[in-house]
Amino acid sequence: MSAAKSRVIPGFAPTLGVTILYLSLVVLVPLSALFLKTAGMGWDDFVTAAFSPRVMAAYRLSFGGALAAGVINLFAGLLVAWVLVRYDFPGRKILDALVDLPFALPTAVAGIALTTIYGPKGIIGEPLLKLGIKVAYTPLGVLVAMTFIGLPFVVRTVQPVLQDLEAEHEEAATSLGATRIQIFLRVIIPAILPALLTGFALAFSRAVGEYGSVIFIAGNMPGLSEIAPLLIVTKLEQYDYRGATAIATVMLSASFLLLLTINSLQKWRRKRFAGE
Repeated sequence: MSAAKSRVIPGFAPTLGVTILYLSLVVLVPLSALFLKTAGMGWDDFVTAAFSPRVMAAYRLSFGGALAAGVINLFAGLLVAWVLVRYDFPGRKILDALVDLPFALPTAVAGIALTTIYGPKGIIGEPLLKLGIKVAYTPLGVLVAMTFIGLPFVVRTVQPVLQDLEAEHEEAATSLGATRIQIFLRVIIPAILPALLTGFALAFSRAVGEYGSVIFIAGNMPGLSEIAPLLIVTKLEQYDYRGATAIATVMLSASFLLLLTINSLQKWRRKRFAGE
């Protein structure tokens, strides 16, 4: 029976060949072209193009903002998923559907909406401005946009794990005298930690490469609120293809290393949790 199930799609060699071919055409060939284009630059030209003060400021905003948004969504996404799974209340299905709104909205629409709300005359932006907090056209606005588009990744990754989490473990911990905080930290968090890390990685990846929803609220001032993807587009508009590929190569390498680290932590955690 198990052999029949594993061969629903017959032929390991053809399916593996199609898989490798597809991944090569869609992923490996474009990325290889990017690295080959960058390799044609001299080292001095690469350093000048990829690590100038303006570019470094854009890196700090893109990666720093994405990391901060990922951390915020880590806690906010867990809270939202917890409420949707553990409580039944009027409007829960509507709230559940609203979580996917950043997925459905075109990025430009999301950017315009955020700018309207958090702008100097916006519903939220005007009261905050009176308190001395300016959101739109600042790095804080970039963080708001990155947090907005990244929240669904954490919620949708953690939610099914919470739904499948057996209540017997919590009941057993309660019968042994564990407090609510101890149950949460020692029973629930270890079980959902891989899903949390996955959600964080997805939210970070989306935020670091986000363009449409960020540029409207960012203000795009060089050295202050200019993100790296916008700088790449600017280089392309100036026909500076080498400069654009150099920046893209640095972003790709940094993102890959971070995601590799997160995936390694996930794998290590799964083995340790399975061993326990």
